[in-house]
Formats: sequence, structure tokens, C-alpha cells
Amino acid sequence: MIPAVLLALFAFSIGVYALARKRAAAMAADGPRPHSRPRQHATLAAIWAAIPALILLAVLSLGGPRIATAVTWNDLPEGAQLLQEPLRSQFQIDATVISHGGQPSAVTYPPAAAADLQAHAARIRDLEGMLRLGGVVAALAAAVLGAGFAFLRQRREFRARNAVEGWVSGLLILCSAVAVLTTGGIVLSLVWESLRFFQTVSPLEFLTGTHWSPQIAIRSDQVGSTGGFGALPLFVGTFLIMVIAMIVAAPIGLMSAIYLSEYASRFQRAWIKPVLEVLAGVPTVVYGFFAALTVGPAFRSFFNGIGGQLVGGPFNDLGLYLLGVQNQMALVAGVVMGVMLIPFVSSLSDDIINAVPQSLRDGSYAMGATRSETIRKVVLPAALPGVAGAFLLAVSRAIGETMIVTMAAGLQARMTLNPLESVTTVTVQIVTLLTGDQEFDSPKTLSAFGLGLTLFAVTLILNVIALRIVQAYREQYD
Repeated sequence: MIPAVLLALFAFSIGVYALARKRAAAMAADGPRPHSRPRQHATLAAIWAAIPALILLAVLSLGGPRIATAVTWNDLPEGAQLLQEPLRSQFQIDATVISHGGQPSAVTYPPAAAADLQAHAARIRDLEGMLRLGGVVAALAAAVLGAGFAFLRQRREFRARNAVEGWVSGLLILCSAVAVLTTGGIVLSLVWESLRFFQTVSPLEFLTGTHWSPQIAIRSDQVGSTGGFGALPLFVGTFLIMVIAMIVAAPIGLMSAIYLSEYASRFQRAWIKPVLEVLAGVPTVVYGFFAALTVGPAFRSFFNGIGGQLVGGPFNDLGLYLLGVQNQMALVAGVVMGVMLIPFVSSLSDDIINAVPQSLRDGSYAMGATRSETIRKVVLPAALPGVAGAFLLAVSRAIGETMIVTMAAGLQARMTLNPLESVTTVTVQIVTLLTGDQEFDSPKTLSAFGLGLTLFAVTLILNVIALRIVQAYREQYD
């Protein structure tokens, strides 16, 4: 029903637009010139015919099932009223599922309640149908009234252009508010669930502890469920892999951008830059397969070969350690992730460097500077804010990466800075904790929200620090 109503509303709005434009054109042809053009009067009339009706449809489509559930919940059949919780709530859920054409749960109800289940589902279905029909009638009435209101205001001196711009401004503000409210909702949800977690686990233990084993023992004699919630190894692993990735991505990406912007010909730029940007479109799971099946074994063979040469000499212990290197290590994840981040740094830095005014380069050349000196002392300082922004984007991407770390670095939470050992990251642990059917009243699951909130705060602090550094350099070169 709703798609048909939307189609009818769309056709009605087009008709209102055509009629309003015809009236406005006739008004403009007969007498003094009006304030607004005919298409502006027509656009305003179409807006008044469509927007109020769409708002009513959206409200009733979202709120209709809730209203039906609330009304029928307060008027349960006699057999269901005798049920105890949670069986009574399950009765209402099953009736709602049946009313929508689904299959109820396997719960066995007493005979009196079971006999009333189908009748209660029919009541819910009838009530939702009445609300849906009422919403359609209300929406159509709102469309007609809105169009009539717009026609009544269609006069020569009416400022239809200002009204249309007001509607557009309101739409833009609404879109901005959605983005801001979404961010606020994410933060509030993290804070709320994290507070529940920190009521069980001390924040000091969480932030400074070095043992991560998010299990809660069911019995006092249970082994292997000590419940260690020290998240420091996770953050150490996260920043270790991020640093390795940036060591790979930052210089290669920046040098590629400098070459493409300052040295490459048009032909070279035309095929090199698209090839680099293809890397950004490769799914991360492909990078993960590449790391697990190619880079990991190659690194293991390389380090084992070095270890074999060191065994028996003065570095025998190091050689024995290198012989035990496995496929999964922080170095593999960091290197592959750095390759993935190269197009982020390169493409953005290239655009920023190209945006530097040519007059700065010409002035440097006029003073006798070479091309490399101009790039180093003029172009890069002027492009520093944008380049720093590209680096920040790459850092955020590296911190939030999950698939590559899972397949290339492992799941072991270790407090180490050795890139040849298996580590894990915050995002990997969040995915692990929230995968499958989880009980959101246990500290194990709630610890994922604590990790998310802490990672959000750390990322925000890093961004603020980087912004301050960029502002200091920007003041120097403006």
C-alpha cells in the first residue's frame, strides 16, 4: 500500500507543480512583474503538497506497529492475563509475529492462552491495518490541504523564492543535524555501556593492566577463566601495527605524490595515479589473504634463514629465536596494511600539492632555487596542513583495520614491541567479543564498549594534537 501511496503522491505533486507554474505564468503576463518567477511558485506549491504528507506517512509507518502493540498489550485476552512474566511478554511477541505472517516460537502456553493466541494476532493485524489506512487518508488530506494553502498564497507580491530557499536551508540543517546527532548517539551509547562495564571492572585496572583474558568464571574451581581485563596489551599491539604501517605508507605515499605532482609528465600521471588508486578499491579481506598466504610465509622463510646462519655463533640465542618465527606477526600485518594505505596518502597529498599556487613556485625559481629546493622549502611547507590531514586519515584507517590484523597478526594479546611476535588490536578484540549470541549483562561483552570508548578518546586526543601542530606551522607560512 505504501509504495502505491508514494507513487500517487509523486504524481499529485507533479500535477500541483504544473498547475502552480501555469497560474504564476498567467499572473506574470497580466500586470506588473511579480517578485518571484513562476518556477519558484511552482516549486513551493509542490513542496507544500509533498513534504507534510511524507512526514505523516513516515510517522505513522514507524509508529503504527508500536501503537498497535501498546494498545493490545493493555487489553490482553483473559487467558493471557493469567500468565506470569516472561511468558506474558512472549505471548504478545508471538501474536505480533503471527499477525505479520511469521511463525511463533516453540513456547507451550496453557490451553486458555493458546486458544486466544490467533484471535489476539487478528486484533493486532486489524488495528495495524486501521492505523495504516488512517495514515494514508491523513497523508492524502495533508497533500490536498498543503497544495490549497500554497495556491492561496500565490500572489504577485508573495516572496516564493525566499520561501523555497528557507525550505532548502531547513533541509541542509536537517542533514547536518543527522550527522551530528548520529555522532552524539554513538558516543552516548559507548559511554552508557562503558559505565556499566566500569561498575564491575576498575578503570585503573582496565587502562593499566597487562593481562587480557575477558572471561568470567562460572564456578569457583573453574580453570582458565580468571577474568583479566587489562587492555594495555591491546593498545600496544594497535599502535605497534599502526606505526609499522605508517613507516611504510607515509614516505612511499608522500614521495609518490611529489613525483606525480612535480616531476611526472601528463602521460605518466595519467596512468600511474589510477594504478595507485586501484589499491584503495581492493577489499581488506584480499589484503588479509595476501598477508596470510604470501607475505607471512615469505617473512618466516627470510628470518628463519637468517636464524640458521646465526646458530652456533656469538648470536646463537638470536638465531634460535629467529628459527621459531611464525607466519603471524605484527610486522606482516603492518607492512601489508602500509601497502593498503599508500593510495590514501598518495592521492590526497597529490591533490593538496597541486593546490599550492604556481606563483609560489615561480617566485622560488626566480630567486635561483632548484626544483628540489622549491619542493622542500616552499611547496611542502605550504601544503603541510593538507598532507598532515592525509596522514591522519591513514592513521585512523590503520587503527580501525580488523581483517588484515586477524589474518596476519593473530589474536594473542601480548605486551610486546617486538614486530616479529603475534599480537592483536583493539578492533579485533571488539569484533571477537561481539560475535555470535552474546549476553549484554556480562563484563566480557561490555568490555567491548570500554575498548571502543577508550579507542575513541585516544584517537580524538591524537587528532587534537596533530591539529595544533598543523596550526602552528600554518601560522608560520601564511
